[in-house]
Amino acid sequence: MKVRRVSLASVALLALAAALAVPVPAPAAPEGQITIAVHVSLAPTWFDPAETPGVITPFMTLYALHDALVKPMPGNPFTPSLAESWTVSKDGLTYDFALRKGVKFHNGDPFGAEDVKFSFERYKGGGATTLKARVAAVEVVDAHRVRFRLKQPWPDFMTFYGTPATGAAWIVPKSYIEKVGDEGFKKAPVGAGPYRFVSFNPGIELILESYDGFWRKTPAVKRLVFKSVPDESTRLAMLKRAETDVAYSIRGPNAEEVKRTPGLTLKATLPTFTEWITFTQQWDPKSPWSDRRVRLAANHAIDRKAINEAEYLGYGKPTVSIIYKTRYLITAPKTATRVCGETRPYLTGNPPNDVHPDFDIFAYVRRTGENPLLVDILTHEFLHVIWFERVINDPGDDWQDAHPDNEAWVQELLPNDCPQF
Repeated sequence: MKVRRVSLASVALLALAAALAVPVPAPAAPEGQITIAVHVSLAPTWFDPAETPGVITPFMTLYALHDALVKPMPGNPFTPSLAESWTVSKDGLTYDFALRKGVKFHNGDPFGAEDVKFSFERYKGGGATTLKARVAAVEVVDAHRVRFRLKQPWPDFMTFYGTPATGAAWIVPKSYIEKVGDEGFKKAPVGAGPYRFVSFNPGIELILESYDGFWRKTPAVKRLVFKSVPDESTRLAMLKRAETDVAYSIRGPNAEEVKRTPGLTLKATLPTFTEWITFTQQWDPKSPWSDRRVRLAANHAIDRKAINEAEYLGYGKPTVSIIYKTRYLITAPKTATRVCGETRPYLTGNPPNDVHPDFDIFAYVRRTGENPLLVDILTHEFLHVIWFERVINDPGDDWQDAHPDNEAWVQELLPNDCPQF
């Protein structure tokens, strides 16, 4: 891929041309190629949003091939995409999406409300059971407006529907799939994303080329080549031999070697996952892990800092529980709301302005004795109603011990007049 440099003189000339109403050249056409060595074997199932398993890995291809009504983008976790906007009814039972006009899929089929309804109804990925148990119907209001009707208010809807939690908001062309079938679609996927499918050699590589009709903007790079290279050392060797431009998941000693190698750059990323250990045998009375003291001893013996330094060169963020400690924020106790007949201080805000990045909700609850409502910072909605009585009463307890069955534990603590979540 060529890199063009612009001097101050050329910038001045462009400004002068604009001032004189002289036509300036159109943006350059896509050019060059980027080769990416990925850490997994690419699977055709990842070409179809309907089969998204609820993990982040398939989105490296979904973001290239397809587009969604709404999706996370830099600076906004709910970026309007194929949907220009959406509204929620006062009772929380309907979500109306206004669709973007003039969008076409890679094969020329126009995008519309029927594609949205079709994509949701054929979705069978990791969030299918939850979504379809709570969505009563998807209605085509007109060619560019679609309505989701819920069976009951569900503040989690956009988090489940419009993020990589499920992949359900990613849209496929109805008429094309009806013509070629599900298996035919995996062999030759058609989407509305910035890149179109060229070829796939199982276990070897996936080749995509830029789609000039992408509504947001034409990609700068002409061709993307994803190479399946599960072995980390091999990915590093490819980098050093200039056989790939980018390699995913380089850790530990290999990451150290990248830092030492001239011409290579190590870029740390913080993906949306937390690593933890769960004691699966803790409910077996014959297992030593059934003794909470043993679990706590193991917990205290783990050197999180050392693991972070050895595995991630210190770029990771040690946390106190499986729920990342900066995900929830809390305001002053005077800021309260009545939910389920009780007034509670609640969590809200935008990091890092409201609290220190190392804010620990468990320490806060134990110190103050308050029972706050949790509000997810990504949506500022009441996503999970959780009271902390058990944590407060047993300060040595950890999250896993506090509620091995999260949903049952939450429902047990809810007042009788609180709606079920």
